[in-house]
Amino acid sequence: MTIVEWLILLLIAGVCGAIAQALVGYSRGGCLAAVAVGFIGALLGAWLSRLAGLPELFLVDVGGARFPIVWSIIGAALFVAVLSLIGGRRRVG
Repeated sequence: MTIVEWLILLLIAGVCGAIAQALVGYSRGGCLAAVAVGFIGALLGAWLSRLAGLPELFLVDVGGARFPIVWSIIGAALFVAVLSLIGGRRRVG
């Protein structure tokens, strides 16, 4: 995987994390936090979809790495919701 492909994956994860934070209405941190939330959401969402036997929706293949966009947003939204319950409510401005 090249540097450009890695940066594209970071960009996709950041957008998915930002969408999830906007859906939940909770934001802690900036761009790097959104990227981290997007990657954690991809792991959590893909795991939940496999556990439930659901298909992978809207996969993006970047340099041999498959990134599930829909499950990333769903997993990140669940992760951010849990974070907001634990850490207190902070509105997106």
